[in-house]
Amino acid sequence: MIFTDYYNSPIGGITMASDGESLCGLWFDGQKYFASTVKGETEDKSLPVFEKSKKWLDIYFSGEEPDFTPKLSLNGSKFRKAVWDILLTIPYGSVMTYGEIARIMAKQSGIAKMSAQAVGGAVGHNPVSIIVPCHRVVGTNGNLTGYAGGIDKKISLLKNEKTDISKMFVLKRIN
Repeated sequence: MIFTDYYNSPIGGITMASDGESLCGLWFDGQKYFASTVKGETEDKSLPVFEKSKKWLDIYFSGEEPDFTPKLSLNGSKFRKAVWDILLTIPYGSVMTYGEIARIMAKQSGIAKMSAQAVGGAVGHNPVSIIVPCHRVVGTNGNLTGYAGGIDKKISLLKNEKTDISKMFVLKRIN
């Protein structure tokens, strides 16, 4: 059984999911890959992990860096989990490129090169937005490429952290 709860952030509704002990999902309502890791029935329920997550979000959206992380359970492949672990090391108010993460992954794997696109796929499927800071990942030269919650939310999150986005720009994708 997966349990759910909700949070109203200044930039949109957020749905949280838990296995009863750990936070296993946090998505902006309607975002790409919304609740993709939730299988089976869900039940709305108040849980300590949700209260801790709401406290984290309250601190975060007040413009401060939370000094704790709710207990997480990230479900994904070994590769995705390794990428998400790197995301957790990106300091508040800072950014890292997909290429930088690919180089770290290559080094950890003992290989010469890793695809930045593969890293991008893992970043995009992060099941715990904001707390696992996928919004802090940018393209080459600081390009603000993609965000499952929407590029407007990515910009808002970076501004909330007082990240200097003056040299960054949004890449328009032509489909």
